[in-house]
Amino acid sequence: MNDKTRFGLIGYSGGAIATGWAAALAPDYAPEVNKNLVGFTEGGVLVKPSHNLKYVNGSVAWTGVIPMALIGVSRSFGIDLKPYANSYGLQVLKDMEKASIVDALGRYPGLTWEKFVKPEYTNPNKVLPYVEAVNKINLGSAPTPTVPGYIAQGNNGVVEGTFGNPPGIGTGDGVMVAGDVRSLARQYCDTGNKSIKYDQYNLLSHVGAAVAWAPQAIGWLNDRFAGKAAPSSCGKIAPGNSLAPEVPVS
Repeated sequence: MNDKTRFGLIGYSGGAIATGWAAALAPDYAPEVNKNLVGFTEGGVLVKPSHNLKYVNGSVAWTGVIPMALIGVSRSFGIDLKPYANSYGLQVLKDMEKASIVDALGRYPGLTWEKFVKPEYTNPNKVLPYVEAVNKINLGSAPTPTVPGYIAQGNNGVVEGTFGNPPGIGTGDGVMVAGDVRSLARQYCDTGNKSIKYDQYNLLSHVGAAVAWAPQAIGWLNDRFAGKAAPSSCGKIAPGNSLAPEVPVS
């Protein structure tokens, strides 16, 4: 590799977190890298984590990611979760302290935020450190990537046991929220990046959408390396959710 080596970004689910943030931050953080970036493609995208918490709340397979994600965020931002957790929540935090995503899946079917915290914190926005943290990791608040992007998202989470359809949030692939991802793609289009392609798989869940997205993503990225014009879905993406920051509640 040298300073003229071209490269692309590709990632699904957890890999989409890295891909999306790298594409968004590269222009300012690493312009010497961004100038050689041909594009990014991501699927199963985490956009506004506070929405994901409400979407997976009480689900069958994905509720284990609630404590896992809370632990990860608390480590990143130096947050002590113990003052907010009830006795059951404290036990879950202890059990999940060193858990991986494999350990989390299906581990706590039906777990909700309300079962996890003390009664005075059943509204997560009453936990100020939580609000501050989720706003910092809201991809909708990050800069718009300057390179072409291909974003894909499933929207049949009932297949994986997520039946939630919260007001203002809607449905998703079981763990990621489709309306958030649509809004992110539309936001990129509206803020100057017209080379955004978006696909939504309404019959596929998180796992199934990965299978559909992967070959399309590789083909799309190969076309970017080949210098072909990037396709665009701008102007054709259905409206989604608000990506505005969460507001603390006293």
